[in-house]
Amino acid sequence: MQTELSTTLGVEHAVFGFTPFPAVAAAITRAGGFGVLGAVRYTAPDELARDLDWMEAHTEGLPYGLDVVMPARKVEGVTEAEVEAMIPEGHRRYAARILAEHDVPPLPEGEVSGWRITGWMEEVARGQLDVAFDHPIKLLANALGSPPPDVVARAHDRGIRVAALAGSPRHARHHRDAGIDIVVAQGYEAGGHTGEIATMVLTPEVVAAVDPLPVLAAGGIGTGEQIAAGLALGAQGVWLGSLWLTTEEAELHSRRLTAKLLAAGPGDTVRSRALTGKPARQLRTAWTDAWDAADGPGTLPMPLQGLLVAEANSRIQRHEVEPLLGTPVGQIVGRMNSERSVQAVFDDLTRGFEKAVDRINRIAGRA
Repeated sequence: MQTELSTTLGVEHAVFGFTPFPAVAAAITRAGGFGVLGAVRYTAPDELARDLDWMEAHTEGLPYGLDVVMPARKVEGVTEAEVEAMIPEGHRRYAARILAEHDVPPLPEGEVSGWRITGWMEEVARGQLDVAFDHPIKLLANALGSPPPDVVARAHDRGIRVAALAGSPRHARHHRDAGIDIVVAQGYEAGGHTGEIATMVLTPEVVAAVDPLPVLAAGGIGTGEQIAAGLALGAQGVWLGSLWLTTEEAELHSRRLTAKLLAAGPGDTVRSRALTGKPARQLRTAWTDAWDAADGPGTLPMPLQGLLVAEANSRIQRHEVEPLLGTPVGQIVGRMNSERSVQAVFDDLTRGFEKAVDRINRIAGRA
């Protein structure tokens, strides 16, 4: 599964694997793909530095990258506490009511809320970048538009390619004009934040919009046949995220959540603002239903919603309250029906890719 881009980057397969788990990212790289570690959950630079050190030691000198969530525009002089104070009291009461209805216990005494949507804040994101640029990453991806110009320049000065996600041709052209090297065309089917256009439609539109920049197809891709389809549409690789959640190397720390993912079909996800305030595809749960209900207060804009629900999410995950337990995941979840190693996933991807190419060659009379 080689393309001009994968050859240039020195990887065997044009498969870019995004994951919040260092062990998964390293395994993707070792399997011949390009592992990309998600940085949004790291609020302390030393924690990110520790995990990047670990990845460097476990990738055998092969390339890997980092994905950040950084706005193009800087928010001046606003602290997290000041932003959190903007959350209406009615929304706090509504969140508390949902938790009470499902008998969700509080966090144990002394345990603080875990992951918070803070990567959007200037000091957090730039702290992550300072750490990243001290490590031999080969790709910096941004999930929230084009990074600021000085960040793109810093990456290029270090020989690091910069990628950005796009949900429309307009977004893609903006990335091109901002000096981005690789555009990830992420379709409606994808997990996490998505736009309104499906991958089959979006990919060739973005390829045409930014030619000759390389494009990665993303969203609803989890088989070798789908990788072949993405390349046939003009992409030079694929960007896979959801597929790795049920691998043996993933660190979900919740057997109940893993079981829900393994049992879910493609219709069991919903594109909801309940997690961050922006539309993000995730497992449909009683939590997403409550925030999307017509008689509820509605969600808050990003980043207020993420700050509002941070402790609630920690409590739900800590106590594994099944009706509320969910995670960002794409419609490909219907194909994620067994726990396998990352290497086993790659073996299946390459076999499916070969079958698809053989099928097309037979149709074209080349076999």
